[in-house]
Amino acid sequence: MHAITDWLGGLSGPVIYAVVAALVFAEDALFFGFVLPGETAVVIGGVLASQGRAEVWWLAPAVVLAAIVGDSVGYEVGRHAGPRILATRPLRRHAARVGRAQELIRRRGPAAVFFGRFIAFFRAMMPALAGVSRMPYRRFLLFNALGGLVWGVGFTLLGYFAGTAYSRVEGLVGRGVAVALAAAVVAALAVWHVRRRRSVDAPVDGRSDAPASGRTDATARDQSAPEDDR
Repeated sequence: MHAITDWLGGLSGPVIYAVVAALVFAEDALFFGFVLPGETAVVIGGVLASQGRAEVWWLAPAVVLAAIVGDSVGYEVGRHAGPRILATRPLRRHAARVGRAQELIRRRGPAAVFFGRFIAFFRAMMPALAGVSRMPYRRFLLFNALGGLVWGVGFTLLGYFAGTAYSRVEGLVGRGVAVALAAAVVAALAVWHVRRRRSVDAPVDGRSDAPASGRTDATARDQSAPEDDR
């Protein structure tokens, strides 16, 4: 992944729009998100726009369009070849997560399409699983477009303002403090991402089987206490 991000960092001009849009499209249509999450490419594109190597007002629409079209292609792939895709070896290793995603679609329907856009694994799988479940395409397209709009604009601006803030800090207090600030932000995002991934991987029906021992002990004490005040 570092090689891909370094390569993205060396791009400039219209090539940035094309490459970032292609990566977002491939993640949604071809499950490319297992190699490089689309949001990573979008954030890097936003940082490059903050450096003047691209226009954020062109980048954001390109990302949104690629997300919507990529999801639509993924939907058709799932509708026509879903069972064969789910039987492939890479997805068999993620059978539990695929099962949770299918259950989420059955329970939440369009809301799963919208919110799935913001979770890396679900973002790559949700369009195909919506096609497998035979969700009506018009309904899928509406919530897919809404999710793509919020996600695309949001992560593009996140990269853009993060890059701008880094440049300002670097100019004021020097490169060392700027690097430390950037590292702290990256670490915080990494911790948040790990916690979000664990919450997604947690069992759907997580119930606590621990007995209410505190209440039982308290009851026993009350029953065995001497009746001195009678």
